[in-house]
Amino acid sequence: MAPKNDPAAKGAAGAKKDDKAKSDKKRKTEKGAKDLYKVETDKVSRVRPACERCGTGYFMADHHNRYTCGHCGFTRYKQK
Repeated sequence: MAPKNDPAAKGAAGAKKDDKAKSDKKRKTEKGAKDLYKVETDKVSRVRPACERCGTGYFMADHHNRYTCGHCGFTRYKQK
């Protein structure tokens, strides 16, 4: 009897199914500087706020009801 994790025990059909499932996954796209800043004529402004604890170099993540810093974990809730 073959071990449970043996790829030969799966057979050819099982291997094709796994490959198809991996290729159909939706991949996240990397966000660049174009998503963090907004350019208007001669002014450049930030789209998301900077962290109050860490300083201007750290942007806060924009969630449904809050902003969160990924560096220190600081959370600021949005006003309704």
